[in-house]
Amino acid sequence: MNDRETSARVSIRPYKSADAEITLRIFQDAITVTASANYTPEQVFAWARPGLRDVTEWDQSMRGRNSYVALVGDQMAGFSDMSSDGHIEMLFVSPRFAGQGVAGKLLKFLEQQAQGSSARQLTAEVSITARPFFEVCGFHVEAEQHPIVQGVALTNFRMTKKVYRQA
Repeated sequence: MNDRETSARVSIRPYKSADAEITLRIFQDAITVTASANYTPEQVFAWARPGLRDVTEWDQSMRGRNSYVALVGDQMAGFSDMSSDGHIEMLFVSPRFAGQGVAGKLLKFLEQQAQGSSARQLTAEVSITARPFFEVCGFHVEAEQHPIVQGVALTNFRMTKKVYRQA
């Protein structure tokens, strides 16, 4: 199946508590597999914390944000969220579905949501790995950042994109 066919089959729905375990696994796999190309093992472990995250806390966090999941057929392929002011806290895709249009569908969905809200721009703290994707999607780097996670310095980028209202 090519990327266009996969992208056409992506459906997006609101997050449910039953999605907690799989979204946590996608988050950790995306970091330990995909993002590991751009971060040291120490950084990957501090960020993903494999085996150390509590699923109940994860679920509470996901329910506390406006979270969505992306499905390809009946398989969960990724997830994202967006606050009322247009901030995207997370956008992660399972390595199995990387490069197949899932992240693009999620981001397009979030942009459509933002167009119907009071958000004037989309913002995100983007990893080194995700930066090229966000740039292709029209985001611009505002600042390089070096947050400390679990005592380890990481590198990410604060990126923004103006929201254009539909006429």
